[in-house]
Amino acid sequence: MRTVILSKRAAWKLEKLLSYLETAWSEKVRLNFIDKFDKSVKFVAQYPEATEKSAVKAGLHRCVVTKQTTFYYLFNETKIQIVTIFDTRMDPARLIEETNIILNRRI
Repeated sequence: MRTVILSKRAAWKLEKLLSYLETAWSEKVRLNFIDKFDKSVKFVAQYPEATEKSAVKAGLHRCVVTKQTTFYYLFNETKIQIVTIFDTRMDPARLIEETNIILNRRI
């Protein structure tokens, strides 16, 4: 199984999302999301090509965690890099801009 790495942006966005879930909803909602996120990450680590390819950028794949949350990742034979976590209710143009910035930096 491949090693999973979060980019700095993905780690920051995950932390921000978890904080929001606990503050606006509850600890139970936060823990439920963590469980779904962990299951999605484990699935992708085992079957990285099973999710759909992103229309945003060549080489990116997307994994839907919940109706509102999707993460985008790259992979090779040894690792998976989660590039960003995206709120699907936001403007898709922001996702394009965000992934362009991240991928141009070659994380």
